[in-house]
Amino acid sequence: MLKLCGFAASNYYNKVKFALLEKGVEFEEELVWLDRTPELLERSPLGKVPFVETDHGRLCESQVILDYLESAYPQKPLIPADPFAAAKVRELITFTELHLELVVRELYAEAFFGGKVSDETKERVQKLLKRNVEGFSKLAKFSPYLAGSEFTMADCAGMVHLPLVSMASKIIYGEDALAGLPVRDYVKMLGERPAAQRVNADRKINQEEMAARNKR
Repeated sequence: MLKLCGFAASNYYNKVKFALLEKGVEFEEELVWLDRTPELLERSPLGKVPFVETDHGRLCESQVILDYLESAYPQKPLIPADPFAAAKVRELITFTELHLELVVRELYAEAFFGGKVSDETKERVQKLLKRNVEGFSKLAKFSPYLAGSEFTMADCAGMVHLPLVSMASKIIYGEDALAGLPVRDYVKMLGERPAAQRVNADRKINQEEMAARNKR
């Protein structure tokens, strides 16, 4: 059976978990923290999560894993059959992760973990984020899903990443960088799906475990 390794407070872990649940793929979970031990580096080359263990070996990087799932478990596709429509879904995923989440991630230390981010970094991120959100708004349809009328892989990314972009930007800048988009209603709609409810419930439990672990 496929094994998903990592921890449920990770948005990229939850992206994969959401897809697995939506596709109805049987899997088990193994709690793996980011301790960068030799054992972890043997299983994940950069010591990152998530990674999966399959009958054929291990895979890391969340998008590689999702693309594998689409090929290995085609019964309930999360990518359209039409090549152009499929490319548009992947375009949205790339934009969401590379141009939104990865950019705002530089703020997480101060926004979520009690650290400090320099004023120069905040200014640079704010300018870049504003530009990238404008670009994202030209691609995302929210009708009602990111790519259109059908739930796709892009929504597995959207549900876990967009709320973090909103929260971090609001904490640091006093305003939600995604305020001009219907993100709140979109996330609320996705949250009604059984798979999303499980992902969110497990995430909350794991966040409490992480907080307790960090106090030791």
